[in-house]
Amino acid sequence: MSIAHQRKKQPEAVRQQLLEAAASLCLEKGAGSLTLDAVAAAAGVSKGGLLHHFPNKAALLDGLLDDLMERLDAAIREAMRSDPEPHGRYTRAYLQACFVPGGMAEEGRWKAMTMALLGEPNLRRRWRRWVEEQSVLHAGTDASIDCELVRFAVDGLWLGSVLESHAMPPERARMLARRLTELSYS
Repeated sequence: MSIAHQRKKQPEAVRQQLLEAAASLCLEKGAGSLTLDAVAAAAGVSKGGLLHHFPNKAALLDGLLDDLMERLDAAIREAMRSDPEPHGRYTRAYLQACFVPGGMAEEGRWKAMTMALLGEPNLRRRWRRWVEEQSVLHAGTDASIDCELVRFAVDGLWLGSVLESHAMPPERARMLARRLTELSYS
């Protein structure tokens, strides 16, 4: 009997298992080579079980992006709660969530999703919409040119991390984070 038939029904746990498997496969082989069969096998779930949660590859990638954006939103909200200074609060939270010396939370999943974002127009539209919504939501506190510069720098650091193009010693990363934090107050 397969693992899927022995497991108690836990739909959210199965869904997370599928998302983890999809992220791992995207990271290892690229989003272009991601197949539903491969995800089901890697997660130890029947293809029917996968199709119950994600009827196609696009839905699976959407689910992965939704999950990551929810986690990013939660990390940003948490960081904002502990910041007493309104000006630049969102920018500092974004910096804290996305550029952490030693690696951001969910780094492997974000690397996989970034690769998928590069190749999937629908995912790019959804990400752009999230960025635009954040800009509108925080326009009263984070519209300064310095805050915008910090967010662009964070995005560049994130992309450099995804592409593994820039080796950065931890002390250098801490120095960059401190300087970007300083700019967010301007």
